Amino acid sequence: MKRIVFIAVALLCPYVNYAGGFPSLKSGDWYLAWGYNEEWYAPNDIHVSQPGLNSDFTFMNVKAHDHIGWDKLFYYAWSIPQYNYRIGYAFGENKEWGIELNFDHPKYVVSQNQTLEVKGKIKGRTVDSTVTLTGGTLIYMLNNGANFFLFNLVRKFPLYSILPNHGLDLAAVTKFGVGPVVPHVQNTIFGHDNDPHFQIGGVNTGLEVGIQLMAAKHIYLEFTNKVDYAYYYGLRVYQGEVNQSLYTYELILTIGYKFGKWKSKEDCNTCPKFNK
Repeated sequence: MKRIVFIAVALLCPYVNYAGGFPSLKSGDWYLAWGYNEEWYAPNDIHVSQPGLNSDFTFMNVKAHDHIGWDKLFYYAWSIPQYNYRIGYAFGENKEWGIELNFDHPKYVVSQNQTLEVKGKIKGRTVDSTVTLTGGTLIYMLNNGANFFLFNLVRKFPLYSILPNHGLDLAAVTKFGVGPVVPHVQNTIFGHDNDPHFQIGGVNTGLEVGIQLMAAKHIYLEFTNKVDYAYYYGLRVYQGEVNQSLYTYELILTIGYKFGKWKSKEDCNTCPKFNK
């Protein structure tokens, strides 16, 4: 948890030090976006505590992969592949700021046939050995989503008007946020299955950087790189729980639509709703 706070403060500094001050929220545009993503995970430790079995041990430097599912895009629901959505509100004089609910649905699957070091206590016996992962040793998946929710602060930097008269504009975009993770937990550990389930299972923080191509002031295509650190704790397994840190790198492509302006009374004296 201390690591989450440190990363959050460090990444938020460029926003806090904005020399122009924070713009007013009174006038802005709502937007909605949908897209797909691909993930890469750094090796991480998975700590297993099973008091009912007198076990407390750690799988060290576990390798895992995602499950893109793009081949199912045209045959099943849009939410089968690794998808994402954003709901946000852009504000400021040139809509250069924003606040956003940011959701990514990455899938995390521990790779089989890898050899891992295991340290700790298993059924009361101290262990410090290696195991090769097979179905009976460890099957560990957040395959219905590692599920990152972030409440983001967004900053956009105009770069170039490609077709000024037709509203085709290119901009750089940065996003930073913190929020909960809501994973779907499914696993088999040394032959014991858990009951697959969703749960609020930790916190995460993420930084997203990329480019946005806006057409006709309303439709946009956004391509970003994202790094996310998540700490999962208390994930329910057979007679116990799992804790782990997860470092993720993502490539994200979204298409979005920006809706009409929402103005305050001071900015919109001619609007019918303010002149009844």
